[in-house]
Amino acid sequence: MARLLRFNKPYGVLCQFTGDGTRPTLANFIDVPGVYAAGRLDADSEGLLLLTDNGAWQTQIADPQHRLVKTYWAQVEGIPDDEALRHLARGVMLRDGMTRPAEVRRIEEPPGLWPRHPPIRFRAAIPTAWLELRLAEGKNRQVRRMTATVGYPTLRLIRARIGTWTLDGLAPGQWQHVYNATNMLSLPHMFNASPSSARPPTSRPPNSRSRHS
Repeated sequence: MARLLRFNKPYGVLCQFTGDGTRPTLANFIDVPGVYAAGRLDADSEGLLLLTDNGAWQTQIADPQHRLVKTYWAQVEGIPDDEALRHLARGVMLRDGMTRPAEVRRIEEPPGLWPRHPPIRFRAAIPTAWLELRLAEGKNRQVRRMTATVGYPTLRLIRARIGTWTLDGLAPGQWQHVYNATNMLSLPHMFNASPSSARPPTSRPPNSRSRHS
């Protein structure tokens, strides 16, 4: 039986199971043998990470050619105006090429969002705002580079959704088995994100686990 896990990766955790001991890795939280991350999430980013022991699933989730939609919450420095949002939505020219069109909107701070440790830098004279971005590609540090290009650097970045999978019920550092099957193709709907937004975790589900719980 192939396995699929969802994990709420905390800030500062490396998206790998091995390291040099200077920073925590996935092994500090997940004790399931044989699984590996389906895609990456930078150490200074937080939120949803999927892990699997099935190579076909890993490709379906991580390879940009499949255009699986991923939703991010970005806290940015400054208050983006409508033109900046239109620019992000149309596509931004980065060093490695133009980004694909994306869905971008201003949102309030997600309710129930956990505090980050350490907190973002605070500047009394400069306000911050939250954006929700829905992308179907995976350039390196793409969201951070996109918002910086239009003049609003990202201070905090959280991945809230991958396809239909969300952070619902997972506190930082917690993971949950979400699927066991021999054929992911029997559930194609799991790769299509619904229009509704992801929600931050509000409680721990009964069958979630944490190595530190």
